[in-house]
Amino acid sequence: MSAILDGMPTRWTCPRCDREFARAGQGHTCVPGCTVDDTFAGRSPGQRAVYDAIAAHLRTLGEFHEDAVKVGVFLKRDRKLAEVRPRSRDVLLYLFLPGPVETARIRPAWGTDGARVGHRVSLREVSDVDDEVRGWLTAAYDFS
Repeated sequence: MSAILDGMPTRWTCPRCDREFARAGQGHTCVPGCTVDDTFAGRSPGQRAVYDAIAAHLRTLGEFHEDAVKVGVFLKRDRKLAEVRPRSRDVLLYLFLPGPVETARIRPAWGTDGARVGHRVSLREVSDVDDEVRGWLTAAYDFS
């Protein structure tokens, strides 16, 4: 299971799936948690490198929680800031930002809860985690 980093607010652990959330009784889909290694098992080393570049940037910003399940890793602070989902040819990065971003790299935005807007970015190699993507990650981190 993923661990809470020191200094993070107290989190609630679901007694059915053993995953950690920001508040007691938080709604979620109960699926078994696993490790980041489990999520990327059987995937290309390049996909894991993309995830590692994302996580490394977030670590420069501060603490966050990695909630790994088989389909991906949910990155959280007080609430989810991003999802990283390995697929057959790429890694799909979902970002939760304070407003829509208009650029050719991001797929159309969709609404989430309140003021948050979701965005999808396809990342094929570690070099795709560039200054622009790191800027979006920083905005999502700050907004979460």
